[in-house]
Amino acid sequence: MATMKSVQTAGVGKVEVVDAERPVPGPKDALVRIRACGICGTDVTFVHMGGMPARSHLGGDLVPVRLGHEPAGEVLEVGAEVTGLKAGDRVVVNPQDAPTGIIGCGGRYGGMSEYLLIENAEVGRSVAVFPDSMPFDVASLNEPMAVARHCVNRSGARPEDRVVVFGAGPIGLGAAIWLKLRGVEHVVVADVIPSRLEKALAVGADAVINSAEEDVTARLTELHGRAANALGQPRPGTDIFIDAAGAAAVFNTVVGAAKWGAKLVMVAVQKKGSDIDLGGMLRSELTLIASQGYPTEIFEVTPELVEHQDRFAKLISQRVPSSEIDRAFELALTPGAAEKVVVTYDA
Repeated sequence: MATMKSVQTAGVGKVEVVDAERPVPGPKDALVRIRACGICGTDVTFVHMGGMPARSHLGGDLVPVRLGHEPAGEVLEVGAEVTGLKAGDRVVVNPQDAPTGIIGCGGRYGGMSEYLLIENAEVGRSVAVFPDSMPFDVASLNEPMAVARHCVNRSGARPEDRVVVFGAGPIGLGAAIWLKLRGVEHVVVADVIPSRLEKALAVGADAVINSAEEDVTARLTELHGRAANALGQPRPGTDIFIDAAGAAAVFNTVVGAAKWGAKLVMVAVQKKGSDIDLGGMLRSELTLIASQGYPTEIFEVTPELVEHQDRFAKLISQRVPSSEIDRAFELALTPGAAEKVVVTYDA
C-alpha cells in the first residue's frame, strides 16, 4: 500500500503528521499533488478544540480532523472518464464539493497532505485550472479570496459608497482589494495591529484607523463626512461597514456610528456573543447582512487572482515548508505572530 504524509489534529492545541493511505483515483476522479496550502482560522479552531465531535449534533468524543481546505497543486493522474483535465495541470480546489465531506473540515480528505483525491473531478465545479504564471502559494489564496469576494458581493457596494472594513486579516484585506477593484472610491481599514494597517495601505486601502488608539467614529466622520441617523443625531457618512474581525466591540461600534440607511455585512465568525442594541439599529434603520462562504464565487475569483497576483501575494506573511509544520501552526496559533501562513510542498 502506497502512503503519504497528512496533517491532522492531535489533541488540544496540537497537530501531527501521519502516514495515510495514498488515494487511488477512480474513473471519475483526479489525484492532485499538493504544492501549497494556506492555514485558515478554521484550521486553528479545530486545533484549539483538539478535533471535532464524532457526532457533532449530539456531542461525543473528539475525532481527529484532516486539516487544510485552501490547497493548490498539480494534477498527477486523471480517471478515464474525466474531461478537461490532464496530468500537469495546475489547479485550485472547491473544498465544499467533495461527496465524502468538506475537504479539511471534517471530510475524509485534507488539503494539507502530499496528495489529494478530487472525487468526481469536474472543471468549474470541483477544480479550476490556473496558468503557470501564478505561483502555487498565491493560488492557495483562492478559497479565502472567494469568501472575501462573496462578502463584497453581499454588500452591494457601488463606486460612490464609503466603506470601512474592520479586521485586517486575510479576509478583511481581501475584501478591501475586491472593493477597490470594484471601483469603490473610498475604503478604510480598521485594526489594532500597526503592521496589519501598513499592509492594508500596501494593498490599496485609502486610509486606516488604529482602533486601539483612535476614536473610530470621529475618524470616520473626518474621512467620510457628517451624516445623521433617523432622529437627526450626528453620525459619520459611512455607507457600508464590513465586520471581518468577529469582535463584539466592532458590532457595538457600528451600531453607535451608523447613519440612516447604513449596512453592516458580517463575514467574520463571532468570537463571543454580545448584547445587541436593537434600539440603536432601529434609529439608523441599519441593515444587517450575513455573508457565509462562496455560493458562486469559488472559481469566479480565479482569473482576477491571476491578473492581480502581485497585489494578493502581499497577503502572505510566512511561507513555511511542510517539513516544518509544527512551526507553521505555532505561528498561526500565536495571536499577532502571523497574518497569513502558507505551507509549501516540494515538487
